[in-house]
Amino acid sequence: MELLPVFEFDELELKRFPNPRDHMVNTWGYSTINFFAPMSRYASAGGGPVAASKELKQMVKAFHNSGIEVILDVVYNHTNEADDVNPYMTSFRGIDNKVYYMLDLNNSAQLLNFSGCGNTLNCNHPVVKELVLDSLRHWVKEYHIDGFRFDLASVLCRGPDGSPLDAPPLIKEIAKDSVLSRCKIIAEPWDCGGLYLVGRFPNWDRWAEWNGKYRDDIRRFIKGDPGMKGVFATRVSGSADLYQVNNRKPYHSVNFVIAHDGFTLCDLVSYNSKHNDANGEGGRDGCNDNYSWNCGIEGETNDLNVLSLRSRQMKNFHVALMISQGTPMMLMGDEYGHTRYGNNNSYGHDTHINNFQWGQLEERKDGHFRFFSEMIKFRHNHPILRRDRFLNKNDVTWHENRWENQDSKFLAFTIHDHSSGGDIYLAFNAHEYFVDAVIPPPPHHKSWSRVVDTNLESPKDIVPEGVPFTGSGYRIAPYSSILLKAKP
Repeated sequence: MELLPVFEFDELELKRFPNPRDHMVNTWGYSTINFFAPMSRYASAGGGPVAASKELKQMVKAFHNSGIEVILDVVYNHTNEADDVNPYMTSFRGIDNKVYYMLDLNNSAQLLNFSGCGNTLNCNHPVVKELVLDSLRHWVKEYHIDGFRFDLASVLCRGPDGSPLDAPPLIKEIAKDSVLSRCKIIAEPWDCGGLYLVGRFPNWDRWAEWNGKYRDDIRRFIKGDPGMKGVFATRVSGSADLYQVNNRKPYHSVNFVIAHDGFTLCDLVSYNSKHNDANGEGGRDGCNDNYSWNCGIEGETNDLNVLSLRSRQMKNFHVALMISQGTPMMLMGDEYGHTRYGNNNSYGHDTHINNFQWGQLEERKDGHFRFFSEMIKFRHNHPILRRDRFLNKNDVTWHENRWENQDSKFLAFTIHDHSSGGDIYLAFNAHEYFVDAVIPPPPHHKSWSRVVDTNLESPKDIVPEGVPFTGSGYRIAPYSSILLKAKP
């Protein structure tokens, strides 16, 4: 489980700006005040920092008792400090501006801004580097945290003048540190200055990455963009083009379709464009390249055909994620279809836009929630979907010999189980029309059972024990996917 930032932050910082947005609060927490203290407001009882510290430790212990690891989203790329337009001081700027922040070489009063938040922490300065390492060790020793996801981690790969470093000292020391040796360390391998390091993040055989190319390529194929079949196959196979070449494993690719940034899964299939007016920034904030498709109508609708298509697409995305080699990541709320009504940058809303809707979960527990849960169980029960090495020609058969066909939006393949013969056949149809797929013969002494058909209504859309299938062909509906399992 990965938590958004829990370090102490100022939730009221937006009210200090000129023309304050009184309806907005810093909800996500990406603006650290103290790298060593948990957010006191998150404590359920009074008592300030002491209560917050105690409750966080209790929470981590409870998760561990349930077999769940806890990963913290940490922000070491900038601090809760003023920029040059709003020159108030809340952090290290009042102690030693030159040491703690990256400055313009031609104007030492000017802060460099690779974080998009007005300042950039000078992470590879020896003093700042030790501060970050001490902070990480503190969370491991005191709270037994299992790992860290580093926000805008490409910033941590820059030198004091902002230039990229081939072997950033901080990144190397995190990888080599004895206290952090058992931690999972995950980079968001880009920053707001254009340093995009997906597949190229300095790693010392340890650093995993949020695979932004996986997100974009899976989105584009599922929504039916032409020319994406080959790269879709590469992504679900573990992105060997990105990670095998520098001695990493499939699990170093953190695969995701949705994260806290951007659309929810429901909004990804409901909106063509972002709708961020409520953020008070004139719609300028938030990413414009969402690779989303509203399935025919923008936003909320009662059209049953559109709703059915959206439901299929959400399930298609989840199937793709759960059968991909690598480490899958989901966003809380997608399991029941949470919507932010098209807002793809909801950092400032402490409302229903961000809050988990327990009532909706209860209403949909027999639909999307059931489908998502059963697919997660299926992945867990089939080790061939989560190998610790990249696939070779004996592990997978691609039922396609026309990869160069840019018009094809259909992909079918079989993942082979060499230990028990429990092969898995998968087919994704991103066309707007039916495709008649030729089903290969099952392994010797086995027969196919249908586990998933996203075109079917619940509970037929996923049947964990499988429905016997004896035909040689399967008519796959538009924008849908199927999964067959070889069984005795």
